[in-house]
Amino acid sequence: MRVPIGWLAEYVDIPAGTTVEDLDTAFVRLGLEVEEIHRPEQLTGPLVVGRVLEIEELTGFKKPIRYCQVDVGEAEARGVVCGARNFAVGDTVVVALPGAVLPGGFEIAARKTYDHVSDGMICSVRELGVGDDHAGILVLGSGSDDVPPPGTPAGPVVGLEDVVIELAVTPDRGYCLSMRGIAREMGTGLAAPWRDPGTRTAPAWAGERAWDVTVADPDRCDRFSMVAMEGLDPTAPSPWWMRRRLAQAGVRSISLAVDVTNYVMLELGQPMHAFDRDAVTGPITVRLAREGETLATLDGVERKLTSDDLLITDESGPIGLAAVMGGASTEIGDGTTAVLLEAAHWEPTGVARTARRHRLPSEAAKRFERGVDPELTVVALARAAELLAEYGGARVVGGVVDVDTRAPRPTIELDAAKPARVAGVPYTAAQVVELLGAVGCAVDSTGNPLMVTPPPWRPDLTDPADLIEEVIRLAGYDDIPSVLPTAPPGRGLTDVQRRRRAVGRTLAEAGYVEAPSYPFVGTPVFDAFGLADDDRRRSTVIVRNPLSEEEPALRTTLLPGLLAALARNLSRGQRDLALFEHGRVFPGDVRSPAPLPGVEGRPDDETLAALLGAVPEQPWHVAVALAGSREPRGWWGPGRPAGWADAVQAARLVAAAAGVELTVRAGEQAPWHPGRCAELLVGDRVVGYAGELHPRVCAALELPARTSVMELDVDALPPAAVPVGPPISTFPPVLIDLALVVGEDVPAAEVDEALREGAGELLESLRLFDVYTGPPVPAGSRSLAYALTLRAPARTLTSEEATTVRDAAVAAASQRTGAELRG
Repeated sequence: MRVPIGWLAEYVDIPAGTTVEDLDTAFVRLGLEVEEIHRPEQLTGPLVVGRVLEIEELTGFKKPIRYCQVDVGEAEARGVVCGARNFAVGDTVVVALPGAVLPGGFEIAARKTYDHVSDGMICSVRELGVGDDHAGILVLGSGSDDVPPPGTPAGPVVGLEDVVIELAVTPDRGYCLSMRGIAREMGTGLAAPWRDPGTRTAPAWAGERAWDVTVADPDRCDRFSMVAMEGLDPTAPSPWWMRRRLAQAGVRSISLAVDVTNYVMLELGQPMHAFDRDAVTGPITVRLAREGETLATLDGVERKLTSDDLLITDESGPIGLAAVMGGASTEIGDGTTAVLLEAAHWEPTGVARTARRHRLPSEAAKRFERGVDPELTVVALARAAELLAEYGGARVVGGVVDVDTRAPRPTIELDAAKPARVAGVPYTAAQVVELLGAVGCAVDSTGNPLMVTPPPWRPDLTDPADLIEEVIRLAGYDDIPSVLPTAPPGRGLTDVQRRRRAVGRTLAEAGYVEAPSYPFVGTPVFDAFGLADDDRRRSTVIVRNPLSEEEPALRTTLLPGLLAALARNLSRGQRDLALFEHGRVFPGDVRSPAPLPGVEGRPDDETLAALLGAVPEQPWHVAVALAGSREPRGWWGPGRPAGWADAVQAARLVAAAAGVELTVRAGEQAPWHPGRCAELLVGDRVVGYAGELHPRVCAALELPARTSVMELDVDALPPAAVPVGPPISTFPPVLIDLALVVGEDVPAAEVDEALREGAGELLESLRLFDVYTGPPVPAGSRSLAYALTLRAPARTLTSEEATTVRDAAVAAASQRTGAELRG
């Protein structure tokens, strides 16, 4: 919300000497974040209001040129050469006299041009730095308008001295999306008198209802007001002061009728819509859309409607998407002389759904979905009718339509002492009543608890806690004492937290870059992964109000986000990538309903247990993705491409960091390549998979062939014992290499386990360093070469002892896997 200080000063008696910085501080103290302060561009020298007395059309030049006599409040008129043609004799304009310096360092001087001396310049909006319009000069009004006399300093008139403060308004403070709401806040914050522009009394328009209106869904629209006007001059321009305020608020000027509705929205917070009355046929009905209906909206898009879309319709069908955008068929045009003004109160959540579904975050929808004051519909119509009558010559025809089905506002009980208990500040009962009154609440303080009726513009005030927050906010957050709780000694990180940090640190040390992503996915990614219909990962938890309709589900695997990050980096020129992510996943195959506890007190133990039991399982996973080279090429030799073995090694690193031992064997699981996929086991339990992605998956996700990934359930790893460092022996090791011939279908992990078991306690380390197939190894077999390190803790091993250990290891491998010692 952009707040021009000059506009704010019309409603709030800002104390003398208050600076922009003081207002900034006051906004922040009231809980409104100041995003930016827009200061006017620098302009110096004489800039005055002028009136055009004569216009001489100059000929003989390549473009039309005018020589104008302009009254600038001096004894004699000044002659000014101008190429614009959007003004006439009698119009009031802005004139920069010689010596003025316009924004951008543009100096004005008297100079001869087009055979005439131009003694100044008639300025456009863009030349003054108050807008972007450069199609013509700025016309403040015609001779009959109420405009300042010639010679008046033009700076205050055009807003050159007006600072604009831009606020970030939170969803619960929708009333602050209007000057009315901001004035109320600042009047309280500055302890200054303020005037409510929403208190004007609507005129008693005589006559029958302007139009037949039926509201078929009062739950979605509990008040609908409308008035008809005719005699509007379609050529009447919007007054400059209105166009200036719209521009300061970031709203484009379109026409008088549209500008008036936008201005009233900014002033009062009540969005409105103007229909071309001659284009509306028959009675108006507010109803839900029917399947298959369409509506061409003002932005030129033909929209397919759903049964959840609320519409304004006439005999021809939909003429407006209620609370979001009007229809093109009843748009105000250049020749419109009769209008229907509509102001209504719509149910916020339905507006939010419609705006997101159609991707129409309009200014009206932004206000309606946060909640507007239902009392203002007729007041807003009266304000708009007043402006259209004053500046467009329009007049109201018939009486006002006001379909009102609102229920009474609820009353909230509040213990007058509770705000003090919550904040730790000794608020008195009288102070609580005063502050709630400043919010706009009606408070019955004859007893305790207080009976509080929130104002209609605050739909967010529904519980005692909301009222307490308002008391604390208006009294000042700075009054709340800061008390740092004493942390219990000796707690530190839990074992689970240490394990998770160790996993991330280990992968980072191994050269992986962490790439965290949002935990949301779209279900089509599961088709790209080639998941079976009954795959557990397809059962997702759907978010009711997702950030993106394309990704409405919580992830059940880390791979979609990680592979999206991989593809994004590849598309930006990166070639050698090793990424990782660790975080929660949210399986949705097991669900239980959750109770909805009240906020009047702490839920009982049974309700808390039911709430916690309804929380979906959220295991902690870790995943890596590799593409390109794992080892770069250089003078030392060729590089090495990343492959499935690197993904498996990443899993081993994770397991080692977690303090557990991992077993690897061949497996099958989408989206991995069936022949290049490894199952990761702890004991007999599969905790993850690693390997190359299936070629079809790589093609669907636009990833390089042989992209390798690993995903592992860290929470499935058993708790590790307290780590104890291995004993260090000062005696020399015995190094032994041996090669075993096994069948191609025998996993190397099984051979590894057999060798360790056979070697016994004297084995210090075991490493597979070569895999060979081909002659003289028989077909269907392969040779696995291992390096064994043997060492005794308290003596030097003899050659006989080393030979015995080697033979025992080979015998164990032969017995379990059929391995034969290769000669």
